[in-house]
Amino acid sequence: MNRISADIRYAGVNDRKIDIFEGQYTVPNGMAYNSYVILDDKTAVFDTVDRRFTHEWLDNLSSALEGRRPDYLIVQHMEPDHSANIAAFMSTYPDATVCASAKAFAMMRNFFGKEYEDRRVVISEGSTLSLGRHNLTFVAAPMVHWPEVMLTYDSTDKVLFSADAFGKFGALDADEDWACEARRYYFGIVGKYGAQVQALLKKASGLDIQTICPLHGPVLTENIGYYVSLYDTWSSYAAESEGIVIAYTSVYGNTKQAVDMLAEKLKARSCPKVVVHDLARTDMAEAVEDAFRYNKLVLATTTYNADIFPFMRTFIEHLTERGYKNRTVAFVENGSWAPQAAKVMKSLLEKSVNITYTAASVKITSALDDVSKAQIDALSEELTGEYVARNGETANKNDLTALFKIGYGLYVVTSNDGKKDNGLIVNTVTQVTNTPNRVAVCINKQNYSHHIIKQTGIMNVNCLSVEAPFAVFENFGFRSGRTADKFEGTRVLRSDNGLVFLPKYINAFMSLKVEQYVDLDTHGMFICSVTEARVINDKDTMTYTYYQTNVKPKPQTEGKKGWVCKVCGYVYEGEELPEDFVCPLCKHGAADFEPITN
Repeated sequence: MNRISADIRYAGVNDRKIDIFEGQYTVPNGMAYNSYVILDDKTAVFDTVDRRFTHEWLDNLSSALEGRRPDYLIVQHMEPDHSANIAAFMSTYPDATVCASAKAFAMMRNFFGKEYEDRRVVISEGSTLSLGRHNLTFVAAPMVHWPEVMLTYDSTDKVLFSADAFGKFGALDADEDWACEARRYYFGIVGKYGAQVQALLKKASGLDIQTICPLHGPVLTENIGYYVSLYDTWSSYAAESEGIVIAYTSVYGNTKQAVDMLAEKLKARSCPKVVVHDLARTDMAEAVEDAFRYNKLVLATTTYNADIFPFMRTFIEHLTERGYKNRTVAFVENGSWAPQAAKVMKSLLEKSVNITYTAASVKITSALDDVSKAQIDALSEELTGEYVARNGETANKNDLTALFKIGYGLYVVTSNDGKKDNGLIVNTVTQVTNTPNRVAVCINKQNYSHHIIKQTGIMNVNCLSVEAPFAVFENFGFRSGRTADKFEGTRVLRSDNGLVFLPKYINAFMSLKVEQYVDLDTHGMFICSVTEARVINDKDTMTYTYYQTNVKPKPQTEGKKGWVCKVCGYVYEGEELPEDFVCPLCKHGAADFEPITN
């Protein structure tokens, strides 16, 4: 018997015979169908298992119950791999009550011909159930990934029974990395419903969760923040890792030859990860997973029957139906007399938003020649330009066009106090002369970075691009580097002066040496020479206006009276704002608040 806590038992089963899950996903390491029991003054069973394991599950359940009779069956999800044995349970335990959402009971009628009107409790968002010591609260999770789904939070043991969320492929005795199979599971099964997952994560953020009990995969008891963070990344359609996926089909090997050549050039030009999928042979779900995992995608295929090769069409349709967005895409096409694969592929991606297409592309007419090889060179250079710039051995460190990235924008100024790296959001960076090149940076004296830079005389100015999410501003703008390690847990890159520069969300950075300091009362102006300048990419610079319009969350002021922070959107409710009030989020004073006007 698997004991999860003093009162919670595991009663699920492992399926080692299944080879294809849901008719399409290969599962070489099987599947787990999880079921749980809480033993208290009253006993509750969470979900059943697949119909092929009726007796094994009932045996496991009897053992977990330790001779007791269950009072409740809590049905969180009605997919047959979890609900198939509801009727068997209700027949075995005729005194038990079933708890489920109204939609779940309607589905029971479809599956079993009855809704258990005489033995049921209908639950909804915020419903509670006391078992004695354990108090359960139900959390609605519609379309994660069926409409009837309810999650359950046990406030006593701080356990979230998460239905299919946080699940993975693989039996519980499979020795494999959680993230790999959880990622493939998420994008295959849940991926279309990112907005709904985001809504669920917002609810979960208010709960103290120490254990997650999903309906597939292992019970999660450590590093809960890691799993939640991955789900946040996946459901917001952000890239989890930097790298380039090449997905291709090839009839006679010529397109494959071009793909192999491109892959080698990408690796040679500092690309952190290159993944290649032959769509006729690979696990399609694996290819889809990688397309969402990494931030760049190359699609390479042939013109076929005046369209594209079927495996490529299927692959792109898998991406678009799951909400593929926020990526860079490039095309390699092949055609002997009328190449149009690139046009078809681009048309299939029309429903995807925020897709950046490379300027370079590759057109092969039957076989590679000098022209198409040169196109491969150009495409590899475009795709890897930022990687080359980040690599200290290959970067052009005297690219003074980095100065052209300076505008009335937003920047992260990085420094180091001798013990740890620090970073600060500023919006006052200006080129003051070009012979020699001098840059002025103004920093509020109350900021810890001002203190560090006065002592060390060096800094890096990172020019934020429009890709930077609000999390960057929260990290570098809303807390002090004296007490917080703003680079904790992140991959650190360093320029020649030894200071950090951001690994992403910037289009350029400059290393500066302080030549002169001007005291401006509340602020200090550092006039600096440029010791290193790199252009990372050609993304637009984040301006203050763009941040206000597109990045900063809109404050929830409807129906409220008071004041709102112009910097972070924090709402202070009250008739008068104290003159000495300091925003608890971004630490800006009363001068940066404005009255709410509804």
